[in-house]
Amino acid sequence: MGNEAVTHTQTDTAREMYGAVAGNRWVQLIAGVVAMIVISNYQYAFTLFTPGMKQQFTGVPYAKIALVFSLFILFETWPMPVAGYFVDKFGIRKLMILGSLCILAGWLLSGTIARSVFDLYVYYGVIAGTGAGIIYISCVANAVKWFPDRRGLAAGLTSAGFGGGAALTIMPIASTIGSIGWAPTMAIWGVVQGIIAFAAALILRHPPSGWAPAGWNQRSKQVGKAVVQSRVNYTWSQTLKRPEFYLLYVMFVLACSGGLMATGNLSQIGRALKVADMKVWGIALIPLTATLTSIANALSRILWGSVSDRLGREYTMALAFSIEALLIYLVTRIAGSAVAFVVLFTFVFLFWGEIYSLFSAMTGDIFGAKNASVNYGMVYSAKGLSSILAGYGAAALAAVFAGSFDVPFYIAAICCLAAAILALFVVRPVARSRIARETPVEPGGAPAAM
Repeated sequence: MGNEAVTHTQTDTAREMYGAVAGNRWVQLIAGVVAMIVISNYQYAFTLFTPGMKQQFTGVPYAKIALVFSLFILFETWPMPVAGYFVDKFGIRKLMILGSLCILAGWLLSGTIARSVFDLYVYYGVIAGTGAGIIYISCVANAVKWFPDRRGLAAGLTSAGFGGGAALTIMPIASTIGSIGWAPTMAIWGVVQGIIAFAAALILRHPPSGWAPAGWNQRSKQVGKAVVQSRVNYTWSQTLKRPEFYLLYVMFVLACSGGLMATGNLSQIGRALKVADMKVWGIALIPLTATLTSIANALSRILWGSVSDRLGREYTMALAFSIEALLIYLVTRIAGSAVAFVVLFTFVFLFWGEIYSLFSAMTGDIFGAKNASVNYGMVYSAKGLSSILAGYGAAALAAVFAGSFDVPFYIAAICCLAAAILALFVVRPVARSRIARETPVEPGGAPAAM
């Protein structure tokens, strides 16, 4: 009863500080999901624009066009630790406003004044990528902070907005491209998405210092449970001294490769498998597959994030990554079958999207929630390294093998299996051993181990 009374007062503190709307953690979650939905097209609709880009920029090898995607991922991820630091230090609203302006400008400029692939590197890759990264880390870290009791689910729902939001817009964007071309489509959608993100920015807040949901007691959720959480809030510099950080980073690179390769090269993979121009159920194959994979991607983050709250992050990772390895291998066996292409890639994303909920939740578990923005930003930057391998690297390697993506997929399958092994047999014992020895400290103090 005593704990419930204290945490109830803390919950009222959030409402008193921000009001009944912004002080409600579910409103915060919804606003974050909306913001994530509008940036999803920057990654997942890219493949729809590549045919038009190839036609406009004649003579430019596809690998150089694919580099636009890689640069977007790089600038979405690598500056993220810096963005996360400023989010934690100055609050979420200012950074979110900056991010919304960047995503608006990135697509608007790409669709109006870009005259070369290099221009797209700057507008789409650097400007839009930076904006998307700011919004991404702001929303995911905010969910982790507001939901310590349901961290996997909250992170899953938020990242599902990014992973599945494109399912709402893939078909409309494809239709618009067919009507007015890729460049005007990009400009129009960029303005709309930027305005929506700006509106979400006006709602988002971090919870007050010391806030906790009513009835939740961290001490009762510790060792012996499926999920173990640190009671120490590690700063970014302290996090960089821990082996768990580097293990998570390597695992992220390994697990990210297969799905990211499919995301950026779906049209070209379809051509390599001789199905790109086919239809399924009367619908063009690539837009249909992109829509279904977006839905599966979103469901994956919610499903596996929720499962990890009960089963544990490491066991969930081992299970999902192992199945993903098998599915990625099977992609190399479906040449000529449009139905198999649609079905298999849908399942590939159902067992891939969870990385964005599991790694963010695990970062909060292992290193504390207070500095989750910068800490997860550092982990998430691994996606940038993976984008080089899965975007430009996979396209370049496929060119060596006459356009076949078989070898890149073989490599990606091995990487997923390695990530599963690391999660279960290395990260789990290392992280739990350290958390069991921790001595909680006052805010600002250094963590200690008993």
